[in-house]
Amino acid sequence: METSRVIILSKSSGVSCFPYRKDPSKVSMLEIMLAERPEQQQDWPTGFEGGIAHRLDVPTSGQLLVAKTPSILTELRADFACKRLLKRYRFLTRKSVEWTAHQINFPMAHHKTNRRKMVVKRGNNTPHRGKWILATTNFQHLASQDGLHLWEVTMRTGVMHQIRLHAAIAGLALVGDRLYGGGDAPTYFPSDFALHHCGIQSEKWQLPFVPVPNWWPDWTKIPYST
Repeated sequence: METSRVIILSKSSGVSCFPYRKDPSKVSMLEIMLAERPEQQQDWPTGFEGGIAHRLDVPTSGQLLVAKTPSILTELRADFACKRLLKRYRFLTRKSVEWTAHQINFPMAHHKTNRRKMVVKRGNNTPHRGKWILATTNFQHLASQDGLHLWEVTMRTGVMHQIRLHAAIAGLALVGDRLYGGGDAPTYFPSDFALHHCGIQSEKWQLPFVPVPNWWPDWTKIPYST
């Protein structure tokens, strides 16, 4: 999919946005995209090769935006930085809670000793590394079946592991997210956990949402509402 300004990629779970350092033999979204769109091989800022405007974790699937020109990339990056973009995700959890809608506002920072993890600020003395970053995550329950629960998230901030950690703090650790207490993933999961970036919304960027992957259970494929 594409518009006059951006290319809209549908990233698969288990695929890295950029060449995967741990396993260079794995094909990344950048390489897949450049094979089909060689015109995207331009002079881009470091970390935004190919015009890819943002990142998704390797297990996360969904909408990945690619700017067609450096000036459009600059505009997209400014909108991300100024929190003008409302991002929508869906995830699966085995956990259940008594509420159907909730907001988490805990600031986040890197774990003091474990470089793989993030922590939330529970008090002024919470051990951490680096600066605290503001993060707000809105949760909405959509459906439940077969011991799984489908949730939708909206947010304007974008901190590393924000959904995963805020979900865990809310009692909704993602299925398969062992780093934050989600246990093992079902055998049909192609990667660690089920987290899908549906897409972004703003007055300026009217972009189509990306459906959840085919391997998600059929009952989770609920149409998006605006």
